[in-house]
Amino acid sequence: MSSLFPALTAGPAAADRPALRFGERALTYGDLAAAAGAVAGDLAGARRVAVWAAPSLETAVAVTAALLAGVTVVPLNPRSGEKELGHILSDSAPGLVLTAPGTDLPAPLAGLPRIDVDPAVRAPGALPDDRDLDDAHPALIVYTSGTTGPPKGAVVPRRAIAATLDALADAWQWTGDDVLVHGLPLFHVHGLVLGTLGPLRRGGSVRHLGRFTTEGVARELNDGATMLFGVPTMYHRVAEALPGAPDLAKALAGARLLVSGSAALPVHDHERIAAATGRRVIERYGMTETLMNTSVRADGEARPGTVGVPLPGVELRLVEEDGSPVAAYDGETVGEIQVRGPNLFTEYLNRPDATAEAFTADGWFRTGDMAVRDPDGYVRIVGRKATDLIKSGGYKIGAGEIENALLEHPGVREAAVTGEPDADLGERIVAWVVPADPQSPPTPEALADHVAGRLAPHKRPRVVHHLDALPRNDMGKIMKRALHRG
Repeated sequence: MSSLFPALTAGPAAADRPALRFGERALTYGDLAAAAGAVAGDLAGARRVAVWAAPSLETAVAVTAALLAGVTVVPLNPRSGEKELGHILSDSAPGLVLTAPGTDLPAPLAGLPRIDVDPAVRAPGALPDDRDLDDAHPALIVYTSGTTGPPKGAVVPRRAIAATLDALADAWQWTGDDVLVHGLPLFHVHGLVLGTLGPLRRGGSVRHLGRFTTEGVARELNDGATMLFGVPTMYHRVAEALPGAPDLAKALAGARLLVSGSAALPVHDHERIAAATGRRVIERYGMTETLMNTSVRADGEARPGTVGVPLPGVELRLVEEDGSPVAAYDGETVGEIQVRGPNLFTEYLNRPDATAEAFTADGWFRTGDMAVRDPDGYVRIVGRKATDLIKSGGYKIGAGEIENALLEHPGVREAAVTGEPDADLGERIVAWVVPADPQSPPTPEALADHVAGRLAPHKRPRVVHHLDALPRNDMGKIMKRALHRG
């Protein structure tokens, strides 16, 4: 296959183009090629390496060097506990760990040979040629969140990275002229594959904020950045800040593309941002195992609450519980999303049982995500099969649409919806609400009437719990298993 990063091997033609910037530290394509060449030289003979994936220039250089050298990368979350790190290391068995000089690594990494990555060390002309690597060659092993047991390592091949990034280039009209700004972590596919490898594959540049702030977003977008990637928590902070931040409104209005992912962006935040800036945030849908499956297109309708249409090369279908395709794409019938295409992972490392369970006999991946699909192909996620599909009174109800309705109530700051056993209904709908004013929370009756008026009476919450905050993971996703039911 072709190189993952053509601009790095383009020689003098691209050498002076900006590639990476983290805070005040930056590398051109020429600098990055020389720095990655130096690291690649230290990886001779390595098959698999761990990368301490802090949001830093060193992480980007380390991952780029390893991928070009044909060495599989295991990104490590610096916030992981020692038990989780121990599991990942024993499962993936990396031969080395790459990190920034001076990093104090935790005990599970103490016995692993270490390479300190210094972007100032350059080896011009030493960059490996990755064009002869097989497209099935494992590029990354990314560990899932482990909500139902120890994290599983999803083996992501080179072809999945190339296919996803090229499909997004088509959908988003993404070119080498684009400058991306974000503050996403680099141990996950959103920040690492889309947010770092994506610009490098296009020959464009990325400016990483380090820590996400609305001030940083405004500064970078007003200074020539064209695209913003974020998760819903970040866009919620943007929406909250906009009324008092004219510079931020101007920055967002001037951006070419605003993209949200990793979880559903509440419609309320969509509308607040659009009202203040005249710009719509677009959403896309993907997973660790599939990279990206769908997106709203840059030249399409940014329809709030949807994740757009399947990307080029991706087959997508909705199925009933028995595996049969849903009868109609009518915007109402709920089914599980299954996908096929070159964007898929190849296996769960050392878990042939889990791999076999994840795929149908004819190669469709069972995502576990529930959705409806409009007649024109737009997909709307309604929740996870395990935690967000509520069967109440004979209806299949997605928690996501109820959460969006609750968030439109002025007395609700945050909301999550779950189901709990009910002798009459099968399951009853339970709302977990963070009030906008803790001293005067909305009553359960008011919230039930609010939802029933926007959706349907059978979708109203029967129980309401008030909380100070909702439990969330590093990507801003609500951890519903941490909510106590009953």
